[in-house]
Amino acid sequence: MTRKALEHGAVNLSQGFPDFPAPDEIKQAAVKAINADVNQYAITWGARSIRHALAAKLERDGVRIDPEREVTVTCGATEAMISTMLALINPGDEVVIFEPFYENYGPDAILSGATPRFVSLRPPDWRIDMKELEAAFNSHTKVIILNTPNNPTGKVFSDDELTRIAALCIKHNVVAVTDEIYEHIIYDQPERPLRHRSMITLPGMRDRTVVINGMSKTYSVTGWRVGWTVAAEDITAAIRKVHDFLTVGAAAPLQEAGAVALDLHADYYHGLCASYRERRDLLCGALEDAGFGVFVPDGAYYVMTDISSFGYVDDLAFSDYLVEEIGVAVVPGSSFYSESARGAQQVRFAFCKRNETLREAGLRLQRLRAGG
Repeated sequence: MTRKALEHGAVNLSQGFPDFPAPDEIKQAAVKAINADVNQYAITWGARSIRHALAAKLERDGVRIDPEREVTVTCGATEAMISTMLALINPGDEVVIFEPFYENYGPDAILSGATPRFVSLRPPDWRIDMKELEAAFNSHTKVIILNTPNNPTGKVFSDDELTRIAALCIKHNVVAVTDEIYEHIIYDQPERPLRHRSMITLPGMRDRTVVINGMSKTYSVTGWRVGWTVAAEDITAAIRKVHDFLTVGAAAPLQEAGAVALDLHADYYHGLCASYRERRDLLCGALEDAGFGVFVPDGAYYVMTDISSFGYVDDLAFSDYLVEEIGVAVVPGSSFYSESARGAQQVRFAFCKRNETLREAGLRLQRLRAGG
């Protein structure tokens, strides 16, 4: 869809990368590291500076880890996920995945030799049917993948949901692999307080959770590809072996910049949430005005929408029309489902864009109201 957006001169609200600058202090830290000749291999599992900065940040968040034995720095959260899956999975294992899902999870399970078992998040509030979830666990289940806040729905899993998932992991001896890349992008509200809670903090989950995270979304550097895993020593040892043979290591100077980023003041994260809340509200308002059914997200920077009112046969036809005739690029909803029919009347918008970009998209979408 990014390619089609370029081809048709469309506003690109498909791929989740910002069109605004990264924080200056982080960019300058990368430049400083390069000028200081930090240009050769770092330790394969991560430079000491970023591992210890991550440990300090997690301790501020209430999680104590050993930066020498429980952290692996990877080439983005995407590599962190496949390294983890290859480290944990044996042929014949099963992996539980909530859907709609980030597109890599199913292929990662299959590449690792596992069979994915999908459990529905049900709109409009993307709730879990606990009976369906319980039925997905069996003697072959090795891993459950949990993405909170969630891409593409923006769901923030509640403490009650996390506790019930943890109980199933303990009962069936399952590892929770938690993609927490959007942890700092949550839209709290007085009438319904929201917070990010990592599965690793729950009783009984410290040694059976792999936390996956990275710099991309929090610091607006999706092209830097610096991510990490946090897990117990025995799991980390296996992840490090896979990681070493996959990529050897992440970019050394960008790891030094990552150490600076992880030490940013709390004000940075408050400002991040406030700016994304403004963007969310701007786009959701424009989508509602244009006739979309909008599932307002609680976290992350995407909006799933219902397109059934427009009368298109499926999401692919509608997405092609949007990019070619209206000039706005989106992701077809079927991309996020194991069976395309489940997402045939949904599309996803990304709002990690400048306000003027979102306003321009809103103006173009008004043409839908006018019949194109």
